[in-house]
Amino acid sequence: MIDIAKTVERLKVHLQVLTESIGERSVRFPENLSKTTDYIKKFYNDIGLAPDIEPYDYRDFTVANVVAEVSSHPNPARRYLVGAHYDSVAGTVGADDNASAVAVQLEIARNLKALCDQKEIDLAVKFVSFALEEPPVYGTRYMGSRVHAKKARREQEKIEGMICLEMVGYACYQPGCQKYPFPLRFSGYPKEGNFIGLVGNYKSGAFVAAMLNAFQKNRELPAVKLMVPFNGWILPSVRLSDHASFWDQGFKAVMVTDSAFFRNPHYHLASDTMDTLDLNFMAELVESLVLFLITVL
Repeated sequence: MIDIAKTVERLKVHLQVLTESIGERSVRFPENLSKTTDYIKKFYNDIGLAPDIEPYDYRDFTVANVVAEVSSHPNPARRYLVGAHYDSVAGTVGADDNASAVAVQLEIARNLKALCDQKEIDLAVKFVSFALEEPPVYGTRYMGSRVHAKKARREQEKIEGMICLEMVGYACYQPGCQKYPFPLRFSGYPKEGNFIGLVGNYKSGAFVAAMLNAFQKNRELPAVKLMVPFNGWILPSVRLSDHASFWDQGFKAVMVTDSAFFRNPHYHLASDTMDTLDLNFMAELVESLVLFLITVL
């Protein structure tokens, strides 16, 4: 459906800008957070969308979520949200965490916009790049996803499902390179890290099942699902991203992930650089997510 080779090159450009031209995107460098906001806004403008910003104050400076919507229908029956945080933890340029997710998010938007330009599609997808997620903000009201999810609930926004992109660029192919939290290590999950994980709470069961079914049409990217009860509180590691903000507000949400520190040895380290990423793996994820969004019509 998409041009994989061209998508690889476009992902590379996003990663170079985010991790090399801009660099560390932590709260230590508000100017870099602002540069990232500007880059994302410019991208959406360049592909013919009209992005909005959702500013809010953190300490003595202002940050902003960036919001853009793709739709070619005046009153679409289904509305989805694709989210990714664009900050990095202090001390790293955060290639996998979470520039990889922002790059994939932007390329999904590009491809979906192109499809909507060709024909009317009964679907709306809102893309939200969240300002802050990493420590010291994690778990506080200053997380960009908490700001947006609370607003969505307050305004009774219709969201069929929220797709959280969290670390989606690292793959490993040696048996045993993929780890799992207890007790999942005994559950027969793959020992190689060549798959993408789909993590949902019980309320999101049908949503995750539909996504997995669509992903299975792309044989180049295996997908594995995990369903957790009680919004993941009994397995805290599955709550460590922006989907949990939406679970807690009662929305259906799924985390799409390479499994973070259970696979990637560079997690939250200075070595989390773009040369460690698998761009083909990321491009295939763009393909799978576009397939899903088209399939759910």
